Amino acid sequence: MPPPKDVVKIAIQMVGAIPQLIELQQTKPLASVLKDVCDAWSLPNAERYALQYADGRQTYITESNRRDIKNGSILRLTTSPDQEAERLYIGIQSKNVDVKTDSLKKLASLSQDVTFAQEFISRNGLKQIYSIVEEGNDTGEMLAHTLKAFTELMEHDFVSWENLSTVFIKKIVSYVNMNAVDASIQQLSLSILENMVPTSRLLFELVKKEVTLDRLLTHLQATNAELQLKAMALLIALLLSATDAERRDMMDYLREKNLRQFIHKNIIHSCEPLGDEMAHYLYVLQSVSLNLCEHRMKTSMDPYSQEQRDLLQSLRQTAFELESEVPAGSFSTERRRSLCAKEFRKLGFMNNSNPAEDLRRAPPGLLALDNMVYFSRNTPNAYSRFVLENSSREDKHECPFARSSIQLTLILCEILHIGEPCSETAQAFYPMFFGQDHFFEELFCICIQLVNKTWKEMRATQEDFDKVMQVVREQITRTLSLKPTSLELFKTRVNALNYSEILKLRQTERLHQEETLAVPVLELREKLKPELLELIRQQRLLHLCEGTLFRKISSRRRQDKLWYCRLSPNHKVLHYGDVEEGVQSPPIESLPEKIPVADMKMLLVGKECPHTKEKSSGKQNKDVLELAFSIVHDMEEYCLNFIAPTRYEFCLWTDGLNVLLGKEMTSERTQTDLDVLLSMELKLRLLDLENINIPDNPPPVPKPPSNLNFCYDFSHAEQ
Repeated sequence: MPPPKDVVKIAIQMVGAIPQLIELQQTKPLASVLKDVCDAWSLPNAERYALQYADGRQTYITESNRRDIKNGSILRLTTSPDQEAERLYIGIQSKNVDVKTDSLKKLASLSQDVTFAQEFISRNGLKQIYSIVEEGNDTGEMLAHTLKAFTELMEHDFVSWENLSTVFIKKIVSYVNMNAVDASIQQLSLSILENMVPTSRLLFELVKKEVTLDRLLTHLQATNAELQLKAMALLIALLLSATDAERRDMMDYLREKNLRQFIHKNIIHSCEPLGDEMAHYLYVLQSVSLNLCEHRMKTSMDPYSQEQRDLLQSLRQTAFELESEVPAGSFSTERRRSLCAKEFRKLGFMNNSNPAEDLRRAPPGLLALDNMVYFSRNTPNAYSRFVLENSSREDKHECPFARSSIQLTLILCEILHIGEPCSETAQAFYPMFFGQDHFFEELFCICIQLVNKTWKEMRATQEDFDKVMQVVREQITRTLSLKPTSLELFKTRVNALNYSEILKLRQTERLHQEETLAVPVLELREKLKPELLELIRQQRLLHLCEGTLFRKISSRRRQDKLWYCRLSPNHKVLHYGDVEEGVQSPPIESLPEKIPVADMKMLLVGKECPHTKEKSSGKQNKDVLELAFSIVHDMEEYCLNFIAPTRYEFCLWTDGLNVLLGKEMTSERTQTDLDVLLSMELKLRLLDLENINIPDNPPPVPKPPSNLNFCYDFSHAEQ
């Protein structure tokens, strides 16, 4: 008979004593449980003791977290958090260097526990930490433990970062700016500043002033990968907290220092594989840089702005400079206006008498004008060839440069997500972005020539404009999905993907769709589905058994600790626990926490999850909502919360958990995988029917004969 829900069987250890095996009554007050445990070992003053997990993070057991204790858990009787906090509070003030160092080391370890942290902070322990940093000149092991303890204590959000003194902050900054400092201290200092920057405008300005971009660039060029990562984290935090004007100035300075080229050469193409954290920071850097175009994208052209009108006229003058060399006095004002209108029509403006009207639409706004001007000034030969070639064609077949440029700019903004907030978890960046200054403009120069090339291949007329731009969008997205490492490679590949190739790809996809729509084939699909769905279920469970590395996301920092979760080989228990950076696939024995599958009640996703309700509902958290899921267990009172690293992992985990719960797999990945497997299986089954038309309806079954006299009568043969 299974034990009651409110009873868990556990072991309790103590140094120098035989462990106790007890049945913990969850309804019994924790103080009474401790009294019984202490009495069994004849220990007085039970209030001075506490229970904590023997493995993993060794969290203290409290009334609020005791329900997390599972059957088979191993606990340890230890000094209570308040007693330990008092002891360490005294220890870190000791004049004995060894005692002080050991106390700080222990403090750094225990500060991860929220109960201990609360006790230590309530004793004004942070003030002692401040004193050690502000007054001490030590830069060795003692300082490293102090900074580590401070970081862990601040993680619990009991104290505001705005309470830090300027002296303390400048001391932390000095460790970042000094050369002869241990790398671990610089890493911790950079991490502290990274956490500090987003909390207030005042702290942002202080850090920005004290830690120069040149200093951060020096750390980025370090061979120590962890130091490089922390420097990048602080740089990203500064960029995200800056105003638009400050961000633009910072990006301009970083461009002068060739940051992109350094990243392209020494980080993206380094010998070491790119970690998830660095991939995210590169994505954010790319997003921040591209979003500098947002203001121009959302600004309509002002027909009364002389600067903008000059830019517009420069397009006409560059394209038709020979015709424009005729002296101004040779034509009347009316004739000159007529000539300008004719030239703007040749440039492809819809409103040739007032071309500024074409640029009133925002987006793409002035960004389209900027792109056209950049193309005309930086590749004048290609620009002149484009315009003159089309102005000499028949009216019906000319490719309108201005109209195409405006629409292409809009397409590129949509593909590159310009104007959208940075995702909190995304890692998808384009390597070629970091290999080129003026990336957006250079990409436009390649793609506008692609428009002209595709227009000619399609023998398009003005009525086909939308069709051409649709093909161009497909050419660009298909090529970008290949992640070319340079713009030159992108140019080669996108030009190779000509209109005839697009047609072939579309035809292949259409034929594949058509051949699977015949009635007999649809019936065969339905018969094959159960078997293939079972195959997908097994694959999902196998993925859960292999496990996945997840990241905890806090309200202040983007990504915090790492933890790992995996399903036991017998599919009966989910094992999970915190792991260190760099651990790929920890053995199941090293994961101390567990949830029996039998105790799982429900799967929550997106907005239903408790950890997404705690976060703000802004656009920046949309990606978190798409990756969040929770397992409800133990009578719907407790949840294990997940943020999947990718949408792919989200689909596999939610499918696998639904299988364990006996429910249907609902992710979009299930349908994709099922379609692929059905397609492969159908092709194998229909190999013998190649080039044979399959009728929609089976041939009719003939009517039964009027009599069966044609049957041979064996009885006469026997006589």
